[in-house]
Amino acid sequence: MDLHSRKLHFIQEFLRINSEELVDKLDQFLHSEKKKYYEKELKPMSEETFGEMIDQAENDAENGRTVDARNLRKDIDQCD
Repeated sequence: MDLHSRKLHFIQEFLRINSEELVDKLDQFLHSEKKKYYEKELKPMSEETFGEMIDQAENDAENGRTVDARNLRKDIDQCD
């Protein structure tokens, strides 16, 4: 069974669950495992890459390629 089929099967089984306690446990397990997975995939950034990012940010700021925090907040609020 391929991954897509397994996911669909899991969803079907999940929708049949009538226990809130079991849904809570599965939810906690999912979040815990996702966190472990993403933490395992994180890799430290080199000083060179970090410096390049800082240089790019400074260049963006000097050339007006930034968004004011207040305007960004307004845009985000409008999306909700």
